[in-house]
Amino acid sequence: MAQPSVHLDYPVHERRLDNGLRVVVSPDHATPTVAVNLWYDVGSRHERPHRTGLAHLFEHLMFQGSGHVGSAQHIAILEAVGATANATTSFDRTNYFESGPVGVLDLALWLEADRMGTLLSALDQVNLDNQRDVVKEEKRQRYDNVPYGDAFRHLLALSFPERHPYAHPTIGSMADLDAARLDDVRIFFQAHYLPGNAVLSIVGDVTPDEAWRKADHHFSPIAPRILGERPATGPLPPLTGVPRVDLEQPVPADAVYLSWRLPALDTRAYDALALAMDVLGDGQTSRLHRALVRDRGLAESAGSGTVGLIDGTSLGFVVARAREGTTAGQLEEALGEVLTDYLASGPTPDELARARAQHELVALQELASIADRADLLSGYATLYDDPTLVNRHLPEVLALSDEEITAGPAEYLRPEHRATLAYHSTLQRGAA
Repeated sequence: MAQPSVHLDYPVHERRLDNGLRVVVSPDHATPTVAVNLWYDVGSRHERPHRTGLAHLFEHLMFQGSGHVGSAQHIAILEAVGATANATTSFDRTNYFESGPVGVLDLALWLEADRMGTLLSALDQVNLDNQRDVVKEEKRQRYDNVPYGDAFRHLLALSFPERHPYAHPTIGSMADLDAARLDDVRIFFQAHYLPGNAVLSIVGDVTPDEAWRKADHHFSPIAPRILGERPATGPLPPLTGVPRVDLEQPVPADAVYLSWRLPALDTRAYDALALAMDVLGDGQTSRLHRALVRDRGLAESAGSGTVGLIDGTSLGFVVARAREGTTAGQLEEALGEVLTDYLASGPTPDELARARAQHELVALQELASIADRADLLSGYATLYDDPTLVNRHLPEVLALSDEEITAGPAEYLRPEHRATLAYHSTLQRGAA
């Protein structure tokens, strides 16, 4: 049975400025610090065909100066007063964040407002070419020239139809990055970087009135713009035909990845499946690690996970990398045996208890950080349209019944609904 629910009561106050910017404030007076977090509702799923990578490229361009800030000065200005700043891009959003002593609040808000309102005045061909080269080098180092670096690209292509919003990785393609013109980048900014498409969260040693007054002062001068129509893609049916890709590459060892389509991030079914996947492959007590690594010695590592996505369909996967002497075929067969047993027997009470306890621990650790809490508030507001989920989502997940967690794999992780990616090591074949 589900464990007793935790009780969370973080204060959540919300207002919307006249230009459409949504402002969420959560006071926390435990320390004299503050976190500022700005989510734009734009990620790689909002890119047009043959213009992939623009969302991530903008994560870089936003640090290359604006109307009143010099190139590469955003982070330097904050670090000079003891604050930190960074940004990330995903399929569904791009976020920018700062944290530090409470005295940096005005500075952080001014910097964010300046680039939201005036970035185009500093966006020129030199900045575009410079940051395009930076992103291309990042792609080479993280995706193209490392073992298994192209795995996620193949899994997306196997799991989603061509030109589906989630069919390409956030980094984009070299060809599309090369093809991006200055006009393309300007149009992308004008379409997505507007007050009504953003959520600003402020967490820390401030009052709601003070935070709203400062947010209004810095952001209200930015004129509202109309957000274009964004039709939802809708959920996809389970995969059929057992699609697969086999790759001969000089990777250290054979490896096998399996993937399935899952429900959207904002569903109870997704939460149940995420816990079920934790039982299957999260950590050294998981089914996959015990069976393939510890008991049978076939794999060096084995695990599973989910990629929660908001537009209709998420992704679930398992992965195992072979120990010397084990082939991809043997690994795939062993993975199938563990999955078949899991679908037939379901998780045990002990496994469910461990999964709930680990999920609660990770969630509470995240909530303990004001920077992470600000990010959660922005995320719940942007993707779920409800920042108060910061208090309710964890209890709701922990309250999922054993039956709900067991039913998910039986419906979604069936062998006929999976895609397969197998790496066959040319290095290992050569050694043999």
